[in-house]
Amino acid sequence: MDSVEKGAATSVSNPRGRPSRGRPPKLQRNSRGGQGRGVEKPPHLAALVLARGGSKGIPLKNIKHLAGVPLIGWVLRAALDSGVFQSVWVSTDHDEIENVAKQFGAQVHRRSSETSKDSSTSLDAIVEFLNYHNEVDIVGNIQATSPCLHPTDLQKVAEMIREKGYDSVFSVVRRHQFRWSEIQKGVREVTEPLNLNPAKRPRRQDWDGELYENGSFYFAKRHLIEMGYLQGGKMAYYEMRAEHSVDIDVDIDWPIAEQRVLRFGYFGKEKLKEIKLLVCNIDGCLTNGHIYVSGDQKEIISYDVKDAIGISLLKKSGIEVRLISERACSKQTLSSLKLDCKMEVSVSDKLAVVDEWRKEMGLCWKEVAYLGNEVSDEECLKRAGLSAVPADACSAAQKTVAYICKSNGGRGAIREFAEHIFLLMEKSQHGPPHLMSTLSHQH
Repeated sequence: MDSVEKGAATSVSNPRGRPSRGRPPKLQRNSRGGQGRGVEKPPHLAALVLARGGSKGIPLKNIKHLAGVPLIGWVLRAALDSGVFQSVWVSTDHDEIENVAKQFGAQVHRRSSETSKDSSTSLDAIVEFLNYHNEVDIVGNIQATSPCLHPTDLQKVAEMIREKGYDSVFSVVRRHQFRWSEIQKGVREVTEPLNLNPAKRPRRQDWDGELYENGSFYFAKRHLIEMGYLQGGKMAYYEMRAEHSVDIDVDIDWPIAEQRVLRFGYFGKEKLKEIKLLVCNIDGCLTNGHIYVSGDQKEIISYDVKDAIGISLLKKSGIEVRLISERACSKQTLSSLKLDCKMEVSVSDKLAVVDEWRKEMGLCWKEVAYLGNEVSDEECLKRAGLSAVPADACSAAQKTVAYICKSNGGRGAIREFAEHIFLLMEKSQHGPPHLMSTLSHQH
């Protein structure tokens, strides 16, 4: 089912649910910079993501990695790629969240301690933001905990606000759930149906279901917010697809949420080219960075069997795998790996070597994937069409990539990155489904 927009004018109601007397005044047309010259400046629509540092459930949840991306990064990517906002902001009280927001291209509003308390409401933080930003006419409050949001959703809502004249629009999802009254001891000893007749239970296909707020976003004009409302005036809802309606506040099981995001999330507007070459740093990616010496003084490089399987699957799918290292290793040590991959060691300039390999194979950089973990990998990570680092990579390397593995180097990072490559190629190019099937059956 496609996302649909539906709305009807309605009188404003306050956040506590009591009807307000009368309707709020209509928003005055914004003529800044155009009055008297026949040119009207369009209203400034700002995306605002509230990301407080304190989280009782999961510490710094807003930047915890979900499917290799900081949680807040998913909605920032969608907001920026939608192209409908004059500005995209993150309101936070925490330095680490500020840094992540800026890495994704958002501006940062440092919220006060007064609006950063456990008792502070979203409305408090939004009002404070508006007090500092007089240029903003409309706020699109996007929840950081909705990682399956897509740019197309935001584009349609912006059109509803700008072209169809709605004062507020919020997201909903359709559910087919029968509701029953709560049993309360001494008050109500039996339950009663609230939205069905048990004698005539409808089939799912014969019932339209009901609409529920899913908390993904709330768009409202300035005049409503200043009056204390996020919903009101000429009001409408925007129905999101059920598969895109993922709320981390509700989906407590992080691995389940990751699977939903990997399948239904938005991965960027640029289509991934087919990967033809994966280059992996031996030190700290294939291995944990250590070379062991056996009793007979032979050097031994130890790696996880999962990574060997990952390399094998990549090669079977037609992706060349090559290994690179700054370390000087003997031929005997390299042959002990038994991975049947081209390797280059004692490399002082990794970018030059990988560029030579790329040209040798007739590839562009977008057809190259790179797994690195050190400062010396940075330039290759930046150039590659797809790049990743293990969970224990240095911070400089982590800042250059869009995907951070959950696995450490030498502990399954290559296998994990291989699965990520297959998944993105399948999503982007509708590649052969047998790849993911093969991966799911390998142990």
